[in-house]
Amino acid sequence: MSLSPVDLQHLNRAVDLAEQALRAGDEPFGSLLVDADGRVLLQDHNRVVSRDGTRHPEFRLARWAGGHLSPQQRAAATVYTSGEHCPMCAAAHGWVGLGRIVYAASALQFAQWQQEWGAPDAPVAPLPITSVVPDAEVDGPAPQLADRVRALHRRFFDEVASSRGR
Repeated sequence: MSLSPVDLQHLNRAVDLAEQALRAGDEPFGSLLVDADGRVLLQDHNRVVSRDGTRHPEFRLARWAGGHLSPQQRAAATVYTSGEHCPMCAAAHGWVGLGRIVYAASALQFAQWQQEWGAPDAPVAPLPITSVVPDAEVDGPAPQLADRVRALHRRFFDEVASSRGR
């Protein structure tokens, strides 16, 4: 499925949230949960700078949806995110029965960028969402946002590398 103008609008907002995370000193990831009528229900960005590596926005959205939406509302909702879900977030998404996932950049793109920059491997394998949730409805990446997302992650890498004396 190709991404609609509405999809791109929400993905741009997710990337804006990723930029907020970067400004706060965190890894640049952002996500929003949109209901079937197009209303943004919740939005967040990465908060792992707190040293809690589970404070991903996708995980927070899944937990919130599980406590606030009916199973039908969850299934009809869409998660827009700057980066493809990690396996932890994909599992949370699947367990609460959220609907469609739309992402700007893929786990494979992130892994390739990190390898190119000489970054250490992530602690979790960069699996596609459907390797964790086989029946998930997933759309992405969005080529029109790749350069923007890559630039945010490069800035984060450069800041982390320089703080560690690389």
